[in-house]
Amino acid sequence: MHTYIALLRAVNLAGRGRVAMADLRDLVTAAGHGDVATYLQSGNVVFTSDRTDPEALSADLRQRLAGELGVDTQVLVRTGTEITGIAAHHPFREAQPDHAKLHVAFLAAEPDPGRAAQLTVPDGAPEELHLAGREVYLHYPAGAGRSRLTAAYLEKWLGVGVTARNWKTVTALAGLARQRA
Repeated sequence: MHTYIALLRAVNLAGRGRVAMADLRDLVTAAGHGDVATYLQSGNVVFTSDRTDPEALSADLRQRLAGELGVDTQVLVRTGTEITGIAAHHPFREAQPDHAKLHVAFLAAEPDPGRAAQLTVPDGAPEELHLAGREVYLHYPAGAGRSRLTAAYLEKWLGVGVTARNWKTVTALAGLARQRA
């Protein structure tokens, strides 16, 4: 069995894309996966499966969400190994003792190298970013709440779907993945 983490984009935000976590767990279980757990109300689900293609899992879960729960949203899937690696290697973690100011943006695909090379923080913004494959590690020294370095900004620059999670969520998901390994 393999461990996976599915990250749903933009669910339960300001009344949009309402998904009850019990319904999400039931949906993932009915899809034939096991040891299913959700984390928070923002569309994070950890599960095991004998399937080996994360992209196929992503497409299947998206289709089921739309068909069964009426929510058409992007679903990004990472393996347990990927999420634990991400949690172990945030490049700003040592320099920023307040981990509430650290985030990770998960990309639906690796961006075009030309677009990736041009990625910068908005002019005058204090944030820092580091793109590594399908993740953008983010540091918000003044907090993320009013930052212009948003998922929408990253999507525009990189041309791929994005969903972001704060550091506490990333490390909690890594812990849940390790429990299933």
